[in-house]
Amino acid sequence: MIDFTIDKQKCIKCGLCAQECPVLIIDGKTEFPEIKEGKESQCIKCQHCLAVCPTAALSIWGKKPEDSIPVPSKIPAPQEIENLIKTRRSVRKFKNEELDKDFIYKLLDTAAYAPTGHNKNSVLFSVTQSKSELSKLRDLVYAGIKRANEAGTLPERMAFLIDLQRLWDSKKIDVLFRDAPHVLIASSPKNVASPDADCHIALSYFELLANTYGVGTLWNGFIKMVLTVVEPEIKALIGIPEDHVLGYVLLFGKPAVKYARSIQSEGLHLNSISL
Repeated sequence: MIDFTIDKQKCIKCGLCAQECPVLIIDGKTEFPEIKEGKESQCIKCQHCLAVCPTAALSIWGKKPEDSIPVPSKIPAPQEIENLIKTRRSVRKFKNEELDKDFIYKLLDTAAYAPTGHNKNSVLFSVTQSKSELSKLRDLVYAGIKRANEAGTLPERMAFLIDLQRLWDSKKIDVLFRDAPHVLIASSPKNVASPDADCHIALSYFELLANTYGVGTLWNGFIKMVLTVVEPEIKALIGIPEDHVLGYVLLFGKPAVKYARSIQSEGLHLNSISL
């Protein structure tokens, strides 16, 4: 049951909920809106009906309108968002301090609002919330590279990882994790509509929000290589389900470097479709 409920004292019979429903299962021609007979299973849990109702008369899936955030009359100016995107930099030097766990949760809780294919909202965030936990993961990753090299199972295109592993073992220079205090891994079930895209979109939401708080981030394909190809057994050890696609890996923490200005783009690559 999707628990579709209308407060008849508040409903003004505007029909917006029926018009906005992407799967057209709300009947707006009845006295009060209701789900069409036999159509409940087609609901994709988007909650658009709850969000669009101007009088907060509708609840669904146990979600009550009074628990939602009102859409503000003022949103960030376009120039502010443009500047945020253009001045975002990949951070490879981090301060030696952890972020507060409640703050990390706040960032992740907001990133969970990112859109997903068919509105499945199934992205799993796996995060180290302390430097000690990241240290344990780092040891697993470097040990995995060493083990794969000794066993002759390291793909030739990933041979450069051997040098990084040896650099860590000999001098404790951490090229993979960049001495970041935290790592974030996004994964999603293989059987959803768009697992890879869902993970990338969610991490992009996280990254932009983190940057507004002065938190630096680094997209890290090297660690993803290790977790997906070199030593995939690590995924199970850190709690990523076997049926998940690992989307990407993000390092984050307080940056130890401050950039004074944006870079200058090499230019837009544009294909104007003309049929």
